[in-house]
Amino acid sequence: MEPDDRAVIVESLAEPTRFAAIFDRHYDAVYGFVARRVGAALAADVAAETFARAFAGRPRFRPGVSSSARPWLFGIAVNLLRHHYRTEARQLRAYARTGVDPVLDATPDVERRVDAEAAGPCLAEALAALRPAERDVLLLFAWADLSYVEIAEALGLEVGTVRSRLSRARNRVRERLAGDEQEVLETAPTGDANDG
Repeated sequence: MEPDDRAVIVESLAEPTRFAAIFDRHYDAVYGFVARRVGAALAADVAAETFARAFAGRPRFRPGVSSSARPWLFGIAVNLLRHHYRTEARQLRAYARTGVDPVLDATPDVERRVDAEAAGPCLAEALAALRPAERDVLLLFAWADLSYVEIAEALGLEVGTVRSRLSRARNRVRERLAGDEQEVLETAPTGDANDG
């Protein structure tokens, strides 16, 4: 049985090469989360910087409820993404306008791709309209698969704050999507007796 993240990080203080296990375990998840937010062009750099900062800061690692390094790593990634909020919002709005999602082709499941293609532009616009703090919480929950406690740990927040931000973000996205759906229904052409 392999040692947990906490043990590997402690071992890496004496033997720095041990930190490679943390990279191997979590790089794909961090890269995927970052790529989904700012695109592949920036993702490799942000993900690499996340692990560089984690390596440098490993003496200060304090695991939360679990011994996993995931919340800590995602917290570093979100802090780095703050420099790219404008890029993220522009990318989401461009996707909303064009319907072209740079990540969609990487989704192997055809059924999921079709659903994402149909709802994607409206959802992208709804995400772009969120405040960055709400978007961070929502996307850590939805795309990084972190629990409320892990999100709180990653962002240095109270769990209650995470719950309220997530609730507000969900409500705003729902309202936006419901408004878009209503707009589509109102502008759709009506059938005529001579059709078909």
